Amino acid sequence: MERLAFTYLRGEHYTRPGVVEALLELQGVTDVLPAYESTLVEFDATNLTPAKVTSAADRAGEREAAAAPREVEIPVLYGGEHGPDLGDTALAAGLSDAEAAELHASAEYVVRALGFAPGFPFMAGVPELLRRPRMPAPRGRVPAHSVGVAGHQTGVYTVETPGGWNLIGRSLRAVYDPHRDEPFLLKAGDRVRFSVASAGDGAVPEPPGVLPLLPQEPAGPVFSVLRAGLSDIVVDAGRFLVGRFGLARGGPVDAPAARLANLLVGNHPYAPLLEMTATGPTLAALADIVVAVTGPALVPVVGGEVMDAYRGFRVTKGGELSLKPTGVGARSYLAIAGGLESEAFLGSASTDTRGLIARPLIAGDLLGAATSRGAVPGRSFRPHEFRVVRHAGRSVSRPVATVRIVRGPQFHPDAWQQLLSGQFEVAAASRVGLRLAGRSVPGGEVTSEGVPLGAVQVPPGGDPLVLLHDRGTLGGYVKPAVVVPSDLAVLAQLREGDRLRFRAA
Repeated sequence: MERLAFTYLRGEHYTRPGVVEALLELQGVTDVLPAYESTLVEFDATNLTPAKVTSAADRAGEREAAAAPREVEIPVLYGGEHGPDLGDTALAAGLSDAEAAELHASAEYVVRALGFAPGFPFMAGVPELLRRPRMPAPRGRVPAHSVGVAGHQTGVYTVETPGGWNLIGRSLRAVYDPHRDEPFLLKAGDRVRFSVASAGDGAVPEPPGVLPLLPQEPAGPVFSVLRAGLSDIVVDAGRFLVGRFGLARGGPVDAPAARLANLLVGNHPYAPLLEMTATGPTLAALADIVVAVTGPALVPVVGGEVMDAYRGFRVTKGGELSLKPTGVGARSYLAIAGGLESEAFLGSASTDTRGLIARPLIAGDLLGAATSRGAVPGRSFRPHEFRVVRHAGRSVSRPVATVRIVRGPQFHPDAWQQLLSGQFEVAAASRVGLRLAGRSVPGGEVTSEGVPLGAVQVPPGGDPLVLLHDRGTLGGYVKPAVVVPSDLAVLAQLREGDRLRFRAA
């Protein structure tokens, strides 16, 4: 993470499937996000440079054959309960509902990008008569499989989510389902045709369900969950090379603390472990096990005795482990010797609630060790006190946290100056990112493009958003700055009401 870098390849020719595939195979690339007019490439700067990435993309473009695009047909039940906005769309076009449905189905659409939600296709090519702006106020709930129109774009909502597009029907094919061998029906570059379906053609699919990754009956059970905390999720290094599907990277938002917890119990630095937010679970030990807790938010308690954080310790069979909030920071990590036993989805055990991949812990869950390790308790990392000060958090003095920024893809001197010239207050915080208040920054809109981890995104209203690991992969707001990767852990520990200052790197 310390050497994470990114570059934008501007121009539609860089979004071609052959170019994207070549970039995905380039050693050191961690993600590739094609969009309408650009492709964002994230990479490890240890061995790669923007010039090398561009050169590889240019070579791939020269080699790419003009292969026929893949064509996909999607039957749609238009109007009625499935398409509540078809009537208004037809009326604005001077058409009947049936004519508007036929017109929408008569066009060929091009999938330009996947994003917003996992597998959600942004498709260009809506006939002029059917183009309508987004709704003034988004709906709080759009059902899965809804077909919507916004301007020249049409798309299919893959999961239930808020949304502001005009809903004209429901798809009879699930565009995304994490339970399938091939979760994604569409990819960038595909040609799509809709067809007018009738009730006799079948029913709208059930919304996709959560894909469990923790085994119900682990091979080596070590803990039973007596009570769940606010949000206890399994994370590992994260899910790389999947941004082109609209999936978040996930993984630990305070990566240094997560790696350290694993190392204290003898695990691989990126073994699956628990990330706990604000509070933590209460666990009953089913076997003797060595564990460690890191991060400033929680300290472990065993049998009523407070244990040291940042030190491996043993919990004996029949004992009870709970976590006590410190009032400092937002998150802590719990690692067990051998790593948590978990299945993987697209190479990672990390929870992705937007993508319906795993879920937070609930009472009754069993946690198992992936391997049997003879870890010795007592391994510690004593100089951890600096983290409490550095993370700011909820200490009595509530110090101002400072993170470094570099110029973003839409750098502007006025926005840069406003970001650097004063403090911000954290108005809201989650794994998606931080919403800041207290100072207005010049913002605006751009054509939707890939969003780098740590981007400082500014909507027209002027309140900055700093985007973290569960962010959407595409965004349409200006990004005047990006947080230096090694400072993301600072942001991970901020909570509502904390103060933040930016500094030029």
